[in-house]
Amino acid sequence: MFIIDAHLDLAMNALEWNRDLTRSVQYIRDSEAGMSDLPDRGKGTVSFPALRKGRIGLVVATQIARFVDASNPLPGWHSPAQAWAQTQGQLAWYKEMERTGELKAVTDLSSLQEVTQLWQGADETAETAQLPIGYIRSLEGADSIVTLDHLHKSHEDGLRALGPAHYGPGRYAFGTDSSAPLSPAGKALLKEMQQLHMILDVTHLCDKAFWEALDLYQGPIWASHNNCRAIVDHNRQFSDEMIRALIDRGAVIGGALDAWMLVPGWQRGASTPQMTGCNLNTWIRHIDHICQLAGNASHVGIGTDLDGAFGKEQTPYDLEDISDLQRLPALFQAAGYSEEDIQKVMHGNWLRFLQTHL
Repeated sequence: MFIIDAHLDLAMNALEWNRDLTRSVQYIRDSEAGMSDLPDRGKGTVSFPALRKGRIGLVVATQIARFVDASNPLPGWHSPAQAWAQTQGQLAWYKEMERTGELKAVTDLSSLQEVTQLWQGADETAETAQLPIGYIRSLEGADSIVTLDHLHKSHEDGLRALGPAHYGPGRYAFGTDSSAPLSPAGKALLKEMQQLHMILDVTHLCDKAFWEALDLYQGPIWASHNNCRAIVDHNRQFSDEMIRALIDRGAVIGGALDAWMLVPGWQRGASTPQMTGCNLNTWIRHIDHICQLAGNASHVGIGTDLDGAFGKEQTPYDLEDISDLQRLPALFQAAGYSEEDIQKVMHGNWLRFLQTHL
């Protein structure tokens, strides 16, 4: 089945993790043998061949660079200009992947239709192995937008979605593990995004900023990679009230596959997917919770975040690499989902949203 994944940090992995994503997952793992600078070394799950094997023909791919001042202990860049330069390096990598035929930018209805027709029309593995992977570019955390002119430049370059916050305090909005209303700059950013008809990604917004953003922003809204607070009680997750508000706005919520977001009580560096029983059905439980709140399967999708600074040590134990998303249709069927609803989760809801708002 054709799959859309609404959140992958491809350029971050290529430039900061120094991974050649044109190679196989196993090749990348082998090349990192003995490395210990990052917890996911030798355990990655994402590469272009794995995406093609899994028929994941369209993704939302990020640019990301955090600004941190002297009081912020998080890793990041010491000026917005440096953060901007980092995102422009990521953009250059995406453009090079376009030039070599690995990726194809999706920025409007015409390019969306071209990519979906390519992938939905290709039935054989031999055919999909050579297809370009469509990607919609999103900015995760807006710190690198030095001025609103930089937003316009990014939009001209193909940026179509933006999440104002990531972790901690931000220039425009506070994110996970922090709390504050939107800054005046954040409100101005939303106004400018609305004029450009960009997609607002409310993932990572702290609760105060989330509710303000929903009140202020009248353009298209999605949550690219988020799970349920009712199952795992953490501010990174959405409460039922927040989920209902997104449903009312016609949003789609992409379920993330990071194990700490899937099972309660996860302890970083100590818990394992096996010991916590974290498998793909655990993820389906979050998706089903949203479906029960909505009364349908029209507001859920996939937003794996599988390359978001974690690997096999923090993913469902029955997923070896991202191509194993193809196991999901059978699991949903076993859980009682109809073929129509399974297609909605795997690609249909994201596709409908993009056809409406690109």
